[in-house]
Amino acid sequence: MSTHLVWFRNDLRLTDNRALHAACEDPNARVIAVFIATPEQWKKHAMAPRQAAFIYQHLQALQQGLAQRGIALYYHQCDDFDASVSWLQAFCEQQSVDDIFYNNQYEINEIARDKAFDKAVSASVICHRFDDSLLLPPGSVTTGEGSMYKVYTPFRRAFLQRLTETDSRSLPAPESRQSSQDISLCALAPFDYPQQTIDPAFPVGEEAARQRLRSFCREQAEDYLLQRDLPAVDGTSSLSPYLAIGVLSPRQCFNRLRTEHPQVLERPDSGAFGWLNELVWREFYRHLLVAWPDLCKHQPFVAWTDGVRWRDAPDELLAWQQGQTGYPIVDAAMRQLNSTGWMHNRLRMIVASFLVKDLLIDWRLGERYFMSQLLDGDLAANNGGWQWGASTGTDAAPYFRIFNPTTQGERFDKQGRFIKHWLPELAEVPDKDIHQPHRWADKQRRVLHYPAPIIDHAIARKETLAAFEAAKNRAQSDG
Repeated sequence: MSTHLVWFRNDLRLTDNRALHAACEDPNARVIAVFIATPEQWKKHAMAPRQAAFIYQHLQALQQGLAQRGIALYYHQCDDFDASVSWLQAFCEQQSVDDIFYNNQYEINEIARDKAFDKAVSASVICHRFDDSLLLPPGSVTTGEGSMYKVYTPFRRAFLQRLTETDSRSLPAPESRQSSQDISLCALAPFDYPQQTIDPAFPVGEEAARQRLRSFCREQAEDYLLQRDLPAVDGTSSLSPYLAIGVLSPRQCFNRLRTEHPQVLERPDSGAFGWLNELVWREFYRHLLVAWPDLCKHQPFVAWTDGVRWRDAPDELLAWQQGQTGYPIVDAAMRQLNSTGWMHNRLRMIVASFLVKDLLIDWRLGERYFMSQLLDGDLAANNGGWQWGASTGTDAAPYFRIFNPTTQGERFDKQGRFIKHWLPELAEVPDKDIHQPHRWADKQRRVLHYPAPIIDHAIARKETLAAFEAAKNRAQSDG
């Protein structure tokens, strides 16, 4: 009897898991599973403690689900990827593994780890690798010249055409298996990582994630374009934490959306298509990561922007991190992030613009801080979003596009409902004054326990334009 090993990574689910499904196709094979935690590797990349806790909780749920199907989950912790390769090679020998099944990861360190492992076991174990975390694998959507797209809209056009020609059906969870081994549910040791609680808005488990997906597609997707930019409204799916660690697959999202909205691809002006568009952005950023691996090394896509002379302003960086900038929409957004590990997408754009183009602070500091807090931390999406906002990435906002944080707040949180929820010190400020509370306080001769703006937007805008233009001119003269 052959032994099949499933190596779980960022795919913590039973349903529509290509590696798990393939490992279980042979009814006579012994199937076991493994998960390897690498806390030191996580620390190097500033993984949020709350995301590690989210992974741990879902790992416990996965262990139970596998055991019910006759599959034992083995767990090991080691420092980093190099150590994980050595341990897994020895584990395969110990368990007499014939075939190992795993789903691809696309970050540069993960690719190097997998190549090292494949080479280490090539003489004794057959490795089966699957593209599972994307609707289409990297490199499958290219221009007529065979290169990766640098602009999103033509990528989306080609992507959707290719998607309609591809079998994107979701796979079922494996059936229960006969097992000669006694599968006892040993308690999984906590990760050697800082502990943090998870916001109850994000319940644990595949079923909770699927129920949220069903509810969103059925009840909210059609209004997505109308509500997605309003942070006081529950208008987004909030599924990104589940996608980030693989509790849901993008195929499950796409198929559920088509079930509820069969004409989604024919109605590009619909809310359902608007949400599909966000799934395609997720694909775009991951495809870019593979085509340009330097993005994993925090290099800008637009080379000349690396010459921007960023300000060294630790006090202002801290004020931004803590939600103490004196700009209510920015501060409310940052406090939401710090409290819950999640932030509305419109707010991500606003706070990124403020850090980079008001404070003229290096976007990489914002990118890293986000990763240290995000429940849905994902290198490709986070890097892509920050480079878009900083005007350093492919198909990014032009450098002269600079959000005015006050008018952004007035536009997307007009009555200040979101602001007042996260900034209780502004509770007494009238709605019409909530975006410039100190102006109201001065008129009323009131004292606000809220900081004055740390920077003048109009002045900062001019300085940022000058800094970007100077960097561009230097690059042209050196070129």
